[in-house]
Formats: sequence, structure tokens, C-alpha cells
Amino acid sequence: MVQAVSQTVLTELQACLRLTQDVSNHSEANQAFEQVRDRVAARDPQSGELLELLWNELLSARRSTVFWQELCDVEKQLSQRIAENHSQLRQNYLRLMQEQ
Repeated sequence: MVQAVSQTVLTELQACLRLTQDVSNHSEANQAFEQVRDRVAARDPQSGELLELLWNELLSARRSTVFWQELCDVEKQLSQRIAENHSQLRQNYLRLMQEQ
């Protein structure tokens, strides 16, 4: 019986983890996680607290990852625009020098 409950908890926790991969699903993931945490805490309160701590850190890490990925994307776009502008300026300079 304990093994069956543990397998159920593990399966539900895996489903919660999949939901956290998209920040827009975090509220749904939290609701599902609360049920898992409550089930674990009913058997062992310390395990429930530990699970809660790890869950909060995971959500924080996921949000941080999304933030830094978006920042990197913006930086990449800026770099591409700078390179394009530099190329255009160089071509304009060369045309100007040929006209003189």
C-alpha cells in the first residue's frame, strides 16, 4: 500500500514538474503541488516542509531562467542590429569616398 501511494505521489509530482516548464502554468502547478505536498506532509511533516522548500526554489529558478533567456534574446537582437548598422555605415562611407 505504501509503495502504491508513493508511486502515485511520484507520478503527480512529475506532472507538477512538467507544468513548471512554462511560467504561465505556475499557478496550476502550484495547485497540483499543494495536493501532493499535503499528502506527503500527512505521512511525514518534515518531508512536506522539505518538499515545499525545494518546490519554491524550483519555481524561482524557472522564473530566473525565463528572465535571463529573454534578456539574452534582447541582447542578441541588439547585437544583430548594431552589426547591420555598422555594415550599412561602412557601405555609406565607401560610397562617399568613391564620390569624392
